[in-house]
Amino acid sequence: MLKQIKDSPKLAQFKALHPNVNALVIVFAIIMLWRGVWGLLDTYLFPGSPALSYLVGIGLGAVILYLDNFSIDNLKR
Repeated sequence: MLKQIKDSPKLAQFKALHPNVNALVIVFAIIMLWRGVWGLLDTYLFPGSPALSYLVGIGLGAVILYLDNFSIDNLKR
């Protein structure tokens, strides 16, 4: 069902006619995705110690960026 919506010619036409609305939808989706991730981290990553949870989250993020050579080239089109 999602594939049908994604491949819909009406959706492609809407995106072409209203690029600003499409950008707002994408921004909203990204915010909602990160809200969910943060909620899960708050619940499961050291729930009794927020400071430790934040520090571990920062550390894990830094390690992941280091392992990827701080590169976002693969995100460019």
